[in-house]
Amino acid sequence: MQIARTVFRDDHEMLRNSARRFFEKECLPKQAEWDKAGKVDRETWLKAGREGLLCLTLPTEYGGGGGDFGHAVIMSEEMHRSGVSGLGFSVHSDIIAPYLARIGNEEQKQRWLPKACSGEYILAIAMTEPGTGSDLKAVRTSAVRDGDEYIINGSKTFISNGLNADLVIVVCTTDPSAGARGVSLIVVETTREGFRRGRKLDKVGLHAQDTTELFFDDVRVPVANLLGEEGKGFAYLMAELPQERLAIAVGAAAKLETCLEHTINYVKERKAFGQTVWDFQNTKFKLADIKTIIWASTCADA
Repeated sequence: MQIARTVFRDDHEMLRNSARRFFEKECLPKQAEWDKAGKVDRETWLKAGREGLLCLTLPTEYGGGGGDFGHAVIMSEEMHRSGVSGLGFSVHSDIIAPYLARIGNEEQKQRWLPKACSGEYILAIAMTEPGTGSDLKAVRTSAVRDGDEYIINGSKTFISNGLNADLVIVVCTTDPSAGARGVSLIVVETTREGFRRGRKLDKVGLHAQDTTELFFDDVRVPVANLLGEEGKGFAYLMAELPQERLAIAVGAAAKLETCLEHTINYVKERKAFGQTVWDFQNTKFKLADIKTIIWASTCADA
């Protein structure tokens, strides 16, 4: 995404070099294998952790990079520039880990974040249900308090990182009569009895992204796994989802830039009627239109 590079510092650009090398050498050679398997291998996650490429915005005391959102943008840009697809790094690092860092108490942070930063724990968040999409206050997955535990029942679908996940933040209702004020966030370790993964969902694209169904059948988790306060889950989601949308937009903008670069390279090589396609005036008109759209979408003047 060359348009926005003027806002990056030297430390951002240093990360760019490391990220580009990682995606080109460690990931691209495995792309076909990932597409066939429908998920990314665990060793790649661990390598990313060892190279400090996970959870870049998390505090260093928990194993994170101590960086800012600009570092997350660099990772997204370089992943999309390389042509790698299916990696759930952004979901893990830029969407889910911040929930733990911002809402979790100190014990939870110490328990979960270091392994998330190292790649030992892969994170997912379970919002969408078979009958509930964007209306999160209508979730039917329930968590009933039983002493020092919650008993969780329900199902989720379209869950990114679902096959690989070790920890899942589950959006559930702890008070069905309270609407949005009855929604809570509870962290579930995928080793718990009663948790199971459903089918890997086939998609038009992103075949290496492990998107799956999750089922919770009387899954017992300690009350200590409640993230933040009971009944405030909807408010937490509304506070965190804007960054998720921004992260998605950054990735889309990076893809646009990359696609334009590939197109320009192609038309400069492709020949027709004794000249390259680039030499036709109409080609340059069309590409100029595309460049303008990309420029506007990436907020070059911001």
